[in-house]
Amino acid sequence: MKDRVAEPMKNLRRGRAAVKASLAVSALTFLASCARDAPQDTWQPAGPNAERIDNLQRPVFYVAGVVGVIVFLAVGWAIWRYRDRGQAIPEQTHGKPVVEIVLTVIPALILLGVAIPTAGTIFKLAKTSDTEMTINVTGQQWWWEYDYPAVGSNAEQYGITAPIVTSGQLVIPENTKVLLRVTSRDVIHSYWIPKLNGKKDSVPGRVHLLRLEGAKPGIYAGQCTEFCGLSHAYMRMEAVVLSRADYDSWIANQLEAYTSPEAGTLAAEGEGVFIQQCSRCHQVNGLLNADGTPIISAPDQYLVSGAAPNLTNLMTRNTFAGASWDLLTPECREDVWKSDSATFGAKYLNGVTTDCLNQKDLREWLRNAPLKKPMYANPENLAATGGKYRGMPALGLTEDQINLIVAYLLERK
Repeated sequence: MKDRVAEPMKNLRRGRAAVKASLAVSALTFLASCARDAPQDTWQPAGPNAERIDNLQRPVFYVAGVVGVIVFLAVGWAIWRYRDRGQAIPEQTHGKPVVEIVLTVIPALILLGVAIPTAGTIFKLAKTSDTEMTINVTGQQWWWEYDYPAVGSNAEQYGITAPIVTSGQLVIPENTKVLLRVTSRDVIHSYWIPKLNGKKDSVPGRVHLLRLEGAKPGIYAGQCTEFCGLSHAYMRMEAVVLSRADYDSWIANQLEAYTSPEAGTLAAEGEGVFIQQCSRCHQVNGLLNADGTPIISAPDQYLVSGAAPNLTNLMTRNTFAGASWDLLTPECREDVWKSDSATFGAKYLNGVTTDCLNQKDLREWLRNAPLKKPMYANPENLAATGGKYRGMPALGLTEDQINLIVAYLLERK
């Protein structure tokens, strides 16, 4: 008899312990979500489009919270009030029209109250007729390419007189409605800068439109939100918002003619190594062969995607390898990210200096890129792709070659 009573008590204690553990985990998760200044926090909008989303999600969240509390209290009360005490099964009753109608009408009204403002917000976010400049965004495994075409208002209002192609960081002027034309070269990705707008899928063969606008200078982090392969977690992006004057300076710098490093320097030697090892896939605008002809990369011959990041002004960006790692050291990165709107532009436009270069991650990448960012489940099996690589292969560079390439890249700004 004692054993028959003890076993249910043990199960009851285990159940209570499980409930307590679940509540503790839920509480910790909730508190973690409340951290301020999170890079990808949807509760801290930094542009009109994100504010529209925030204005919608907050009342919905509050209503859902109230409904959730009521449901949990009702369920808890029912479990306690009607718990099994060995009593007979109560009389079963069915067909309470008033209760059924009330429990149908109330949820319907709540859903209707959510649906109407949701539909209005969706239409407002989908509007693109008022955009002031256009940028093409192309996703691939596992980085984002940004192409600023020299057409229309881009050329007339923003001085983009020749196409600008970058990667990792999208750079836009503040208080400007920017039209992103989002597509993909391989699989489906999803573009999301939480503080500036909602998500937009990047689909091969299709162009999806997304309006982006930043209210004040700064850097806003994002993440691919559609599982797209081995390194999906490393497929990140950042939107850099600059004042109009700083943006004009950025454009002018991107359009400056290429200048070779001074003869006899490590950077000059690095230019030669870059031409031999990297230029077949990576474009540097203005780079010339020994005979004076322009070097045009041909990544379609070596890569599945047929494209690799343009490195023309690499050190004007803060990130590399699909924004997976910072080009800046932690100290310098924090100085840029946490600067106020008045000083941010100057710090960002200063680019990556020798003192601030994140040598560790950049050298690891040059030493063995697939080890740092997985690209193939089986790196040895390239037969299915005709010998082409999914991403940057391990080039087998010597430490001396890496030193020279780093010296050369430091001058690309």
